Amino acid sequence: MGLKGFVEGGIASIAAGSTTHPLDLVKVRMQLQGEALSPAVSALRPAVVLQGEVGVATLPHHHPALPPPPRRPGPFAVGAQILRTEGPVGLFSGVSATVLRQALYSTTRMGLYDLMKKRWSAPGDSGSLPLHRKVAAGLIAGGIGAVVGNPADVAMVRMQADGRLPQAERRNYKSVLDAIGRMVRQEGVGSLWRGSSLTVNRAMIVTASQLATYDQAKEAILRRRGAGADGLGTHVTASFAAGLVAAAASNPVDVVKTRVMNMRVEAGTPLPYVGAVDCVLKTVRAEGLLALYKGFVPTVCRQGPFTVVLFVTLEQVRKLLEHF
Repeated sequence: MGLKGFVEGGIASIAAGSTTHPLDLVKVRMQLQGEALSPAVSALRPAVVLQGEVGVATLPHHHPALPPPPRRPGPFAVGAQILRTEGPVGLFSGVSATVLRQALYSTTRMGLYDLMKKRWSAPGDSGSLPLHRKVAAGLIAGGIGAVVGNPADVAMVRMQADGRLPQAERRNYKSVLDAIGRMVRQEGVGSLWRGSSLTVNRAMIVTASQLATYDQAKEAILRRRGAGADGLGTHVTASFAAGLVAAAASNPVDVVKTRVMNMRVEAGTPLPYVGAVDCVLKTVRAEGLLALYKGFVPTVCRQGPFTVVLFVTLEQVRKLLEHF
C-alpha cells in the first residue's frame, strides 16, 4: 500500500512535467536575463555610491558612460526567439532531464506526502489532516525529494539554458545521462548537488504550498458542495489555486537556484557566486529587488498548467489503481 502512492505520484508527475516543459524552459531563460555572462561584463558596472550626512558622494572612476540597458523580452518574445533560433525542437531542450527529475524528485515527494498523510490521520479519516500537518508533511517530503532529484535538476537547468549562450560556449549535452557523466568527469561528483540547499528550500516551499493548498481547497469545495462534486471541475479549481500559491511562494528561491546551478566553473577563474546569499546580494545590487521575481509570469503560466495536469492525472490514476 505504501508503494502505491509513489507509483501514482510518479506517473502524474512525469505526465505533467513533460507536457509543460516548454513553459519551464521559457521561465529559466527569463530568470537568467540580465545576468553577467563573463567577468568582463561585471567590470563595467558603475562606481560605488556612498551616502554621507551632508549629501551623496561618488567615487571617481574612468569607465565610459554606459547606454541604458535594452528592454528585456517577455515570455512570448522569449518563446518566439527560441523558435526562431533553435526551431520547435528547441522548446524541448532538456526534456530528458525533466523526465528523470520528475521520476526521482516528484515521485519521492508525492509518495512520501501520501504516506505521511495516511500515517498521521486517524483511522477511517480518509487521510484528512489539519492544515499545519499537511504543511509539515509537504516540507519533509519536498526536502527529501529534492536531495534525491538534485543531479537531474542541475542537468535540466544547464540543458535549458544552453541555447542562450554563444555557439562556442555551449555545453551541448546530448542527454541527461551525458550531462551527468560530463559533470562528474569535469567538475567532480559534488557538482551534481550544486545548489542543493536552494533546491531543498524551493522543494520544501513548493511541496508544502502546492500539495497542502490542493488538499485544503478540495476539502473546502467538497464540504460546501457535497461528495458528489468530487469531479473534474473541483480538481481543476483546487489545482489551479495550488499552482498560484506555489508560484508566488517559490519564485525568489527559484531564480537564485537557476543562477547558481547554471554558473560556469572554470579552473583559474573566480566563481560567479560563492553561495546563495552572494547570488541574492549580487542579483539585487545589479538588477534590483524585483529581479527575484524574474520569470514570475511564465512561472505562473507553467505552475498553473503543471499543477492542473498533475492533480487531474493523479486523480484519474488513483481511480484506475484503487483496487490494487
